[in-house]
Amino acid sequence: MSAITTHVLDLSTGRPAANVAVKLERKDDSGWRTVADRATDGDGRVRDFLAPGEMAAGLWRLTFGTGPYFAARGTQTFLPEAVITFEVFDAAQHHHVPLLVSPFGFSTYRGS
Repeated sequence: MSAITTHVLDLSTGRPAANVAVKLERKDDSGWRTVADRATDGDGRVRDFLAPGEMAAGLWRLTFGTGPYFAARGTQTFLPEAVITFEVFDAAQHHHVPLLVSPFGFSTYRGS
């Protein structure tokens, strides 16, 4: 399993959000660098952002394509994307970043 994972739940349906585009970036001296582009699976998860040894301390960012996700369901949304920036202090730890999303808001936390 990747050292960074995510799980997207659609609060408006009470179900996992499948096929949400998710971009993982890492900040370096020249700015933000894309590390991986994925889409959530049928259970709303991305488990394969990083290969073993790719994790590093520093700033990371996940960008979720919430606008296209809701548009595909015929639902207007206030949020075309949800961006979560977080800091990794210990690269040996697993970092799970869940996203709870609705058409008009989102919430996140450090999961396990």
